[in-house]
Amino acid sequence: MPKLTIDDTEIEVPAGITVLQACEMAGKEVPRFCYHERLSIAGNCRMCLVEMERAPKPIASCAMPVGDGMVIRTDTDTVKKARNGVMEFLLINHPLDCPICDQGGECDLQDQAMAYGIDHSRYQEHKRAVSDKYMGPLIETEMTRCIHCTRCVRFVTEIAGVPELGLLGRGENAEITTYLEKALDSELSANVIDLCPVGALTSKPYAFAARPWELKKTESVDVLDAVGSAIRVDARGAEVMRVLPRLHEDINEEWLSDKSRYACDGLRRQRLDRPYVRRDGALREASWAEAFAAIAARVKGLDGSRMAAITGDLCDAEAMVCLKDLMANLGSANIDCRQEGAKFDTATRSAYLLNSTIAGLEDADAVLLVGTNPRWEAPLVNTRLRKAWLRRDLKAGMIGLAQDLTYPCDILGAGPETLMDVAQGNHPFADILKAAERAAVIVGTAALARTDGAAVLAAARQAADSLGMIGEDWNGFNVLHQAAARVGGLDLGLVPGAVGLDVAGILKGAGDGSIEVVYLLGADEIDMTQLGEAFVIYQGHHGDAGAHRADVILPGAAYTEKNGTYVNTEGRVQLGRMATAPMGEAREDWTIIRALSDVLGAGIAVSSLGDVRRRLVAVNAHFDRVDEVVPAAWGDFGESGPMGTRTFVPPVANFYMTDAISRASETMAHCAQAFVVPKQQGTGTHG
Repeated sequence: MPKLTIDDTEIEVPAGITVLQACEMAGKEVPRFCYHERLSIAGNCRMCLVEMERAPKPIASCAMPVGDGMVIRTDTDTVKKARNGVMEFLLINHPLDCPICDQGGECDLQDQAMAYGIDHSRYQEHKRAVSDKYMGPLIETEMTRCIHCTRCVRFVTEIAGVPELGLLGRGENAEITTYLEKALDSELSANVIDLCPVGALTSKPYAFAARPWELKKTESVDVLDAVGSAIRVDARGAEVMRVLPRLHEDINEEWLSDKSRYACDGLRRQRLDRPYVRRDGALREASWAEAFAAIAARVKGLDGSRMAAITGDLCDAEAMVCLKDLMANLGSANIDCRQEGAKFDTATRSAYLLNSTIAGLEDADAVLLVGTNPRWEAPLVNTRLRKAWLRRDLKAGMIGLAQDLTYPCDILGAGPETLMDVAQGNHPFADILKAAERAAVIVGTAALARTDGAAVLAAARQAADSLGMIGEDWNGFNVLHQAAARVGGLDLGLVPGAVGLDVAGILKGAGDGSIEVVYLLGADEIDMTQLGEAFVIYQGHHGDAGAHRADVILPGAAYTEKNGTYVNTEGRVQLGRMATAPMGEAREDWTIIRALSDVLGAGIAVSSLGDVRRRLVAVNAHFDRVDEVVPAAWGDFGESGPMGTRTFVPPVANFYMTDAISRASETMAHCAQAFVVPKQQGTGTHG
């Protein structure tokens, strides 16, 4: 490890890092605009200049590797003069519009101009102006402010894998632009807003909406996919104004998908803010007492076998465990958390987890994708696979429909017969998996939701076993979920077991009359037409499909309006926190179920959030390990048997509208119109 001296202090640092990183390790602040820890080095802003002994002029510390015996100075008069000069050049063409700039209060240029700039300018010529660029419905451009740090260009090229941004022209005519003047087609596009150190790229839906100091900031987790990204919810009063990513190295690093960031405007549209009861064929407003009385009148005296419950994709674990206890107290085993009907084997936890972990996928050198499109199902998992391709030359093979994943991927076949060939070692890609040090298989839930899903699961396990994917420090078998509630529901045992009915059985029973009451806890993704004449209780926060079919509506709280526990696709227990109060008369979901249980004479033994969380731990001890990934024991799971010949089809047809919140979002509707519709029509993405 090289030793160098920084401002008269000797420090030993890892080999291969830059002088800028060494200065930070020594506790010295070095300003920068173009440098970013997760992007390649550009060295074009020159703000990070420092003096190096025996160098004829100041050096760019972000681009200089450390060397043994270096002597670096960060606070000399020469360094200060150089930084003043660089800042003066950066501000030559920058417009003086800070009071109306959305970046105001969060602007790196503002902060560094105060710390390292001077109080006057010697520039007398006219400032240049640059025309704004169209980058889609999410990114607002004010390109006159751009200082050409190229962070946005490097992000879309390296991380997002969509090289649609670049710097055209030279000198004063240089401009950052999309090459074909079209929308930036990436599920991660809005991260360039966070990266931009000035106000050149800002949030279009959030434009002129609020200032950062007006907002209450709450750290929480995202539930619009199963990744469980760390987020910060910024609210003003009762309204969520924006959602931003938080740093979490093991999950989302510091990125966030566009849906998770921008679907928040759906939180204030099509909301259920009071109870409703269906009278004379129409839903009428009601009090909580009237809603509970209507349920009690229909449920009391009914045998438990004629009642059923289905939980949705956005449910918190607290509500699910309370609903499970309620149904048990009513004598019903007909409960299921798998809206899509996936054939998971809940006896073995490793059968339904992303066992390699999200961060661990970066270490994979070969991966088999079965019936999944990670770019749309989990964009931040896809970035890990892309990183593995960039760093380790990941060999990827896909069974299913061809997809653009932003990295090379061989299409091995379309259906289960190819999976069986690979599992039995009869396919050329099996040799690649067998020769890899860390091979992985990733199975999409759509592949398990088929009638032959249990056999598909068994074939994928066979591939993991026979091709050397399971070792002492590596488990390459993975299931990629899309629903934030799914792993938590499986951990809590919200499956029918031997005597109950699953989702398909519940729908069939509702259709033929053997199931008379169906409780939908935020379940909107099932076919409501199959519910027949059943009495439907819908508890949720949006007027989506379930509410339209309901006979009684109980208004619940959205994920930003309650303290809830979720489990992500890798089995990590996470805590979501309340950022705003529930809307209108809505209540937190577990409290609704608790109150209803008393009315039905099936009281559950909890009276506080602490009681519910102790109940979670009692049902499954994993809930006591917050923000930890506990490796699951490997076992024999799935049911070997014949598989069909149908093609594996990924479950997500429209990335921007996958749940009740995103379907209510105006911003997501604009994104679908800009990105999804043109692809379906076979046309481009234009402004």
